[in-house]
Amino acid sequence: MKFKITKEALLNSIDTLQNIINTKTSLPILSNILIETYQGKLRFTATDLNIGITCVVPVDIQEPGAVTIPARRFGGIIRELSEEKIEITTKKNHLMVIDAGMCQFKIMGLPAEDFPKLPEMKDKEVLQLEQGVLKEMLRLTSFAVSFDETRYILNGILFKFLDNTLTLVATDAKRLAVIEKKLPQGINKELQVIIPIKTIQELNRNLKDEGMVSMIMGANQVLFDFGDITIISRLIEGEFPSYQQVIPPEAAQKIKASRDPLLLAVRRAALLSTPDYQAIKMEVFKEKLVVSKSTPDVGESREELAVSYAGKEMVIGFNPNFLIDLLKNITEETIELEITGSESPGVIRSKGYVYIVLPMRLG
Repeated sequence: MKFKITKEALLNSIDTLQNIINTKTSLPILSNILIETYQGKLRFTATDLNIGITCVVPVDIQEPGAVTIPARRFGGIIRELSEEKIEITTKKNHLMVIDAGMCQFKIMGLPAEDFPKLPEMKDKEVLQLEQGVLKEMLRLTSFAVSFDETRYILNGILFKFLDNTLTLVATDAKRLAVIEKKLPQGINKELQVIIPIKTIQELNRNLKDEGMVSMIMGANQVLFDFGDITIISRLIEGEFPSYQQVIPPEAAQKIKASRDPLLLAVRRAALLSTPDYQAIKMEVFKEKLVVSKSTPDVGESREELAVSYAGKEMVIGFNPNFLIDLLKNITEETIELEITGSESPGVIRSKGYVYIVLPMRLG
């Protein structure tokens, strides 16, 4: 194999793959990137056996071939090169020669044949999704995913397709985020898959505000095709908890508050939180919301916010991080917070979106 490529194109490809490469694996080949010529272009592939990513780059290919190279070492070498134009050649015994002006590196690789083959997703159901829409849906749900491995079914986001509606659901059992969007195309059956959070994180890195992405679903795998980048992942097997029954009816009285001042007030109160005293206190009065925090041996804070509210007075505690996650991601300038009692969940709704957060004990 022999080809010429720019340093920028090479680094972009390495950066696309690097987050899923496991350098501490018991299988050395999984620490490598597969580099191969493909239809007159260059294809880079990485996998940890649960998720795989490929990216295709147009380059000047002089000889076809394939090899796998240690990802961390290869990336480190390319980053330190000062020349923009790089020529790469593979020799016998999987030796790679990197030429950049007056600088040359030789590094040992492993045979391409030993690299795990990613499954093919031919003749499967294909859905076209707007990247900007999916990006927004993931932004408003992915922070609610659980990282508790004892409840593995919650370690991902539920994708539910019904007719021409896509619903995304995430929960860690202490909060719930649900968002619905109409699709330009539908499917003639109900379909549900749970996509792992690691795959969601890679989607978040690659989704753009414009353009389309193809979602191809198999029996226990899903593939997202961006054109030059492909992400394929195992699905989480099992039944996602029934979330509809957790969503309470809309409250008659709502606390209408400006998003930015509320976010800042919650952030400031959270500065005094500790693992043992996490909850911040929210006191609801007519036309006023008081956000406060008192932590033994640390200190206390109190801040008043003007709000629109005419219901009963209440006191409730919340995990500040759960509120911050929402307030920094939602785009509405005014939010409507529904609280019906000190032991009832807080609910925020907005254009097909519902976020529910359980209260915390104070003191």
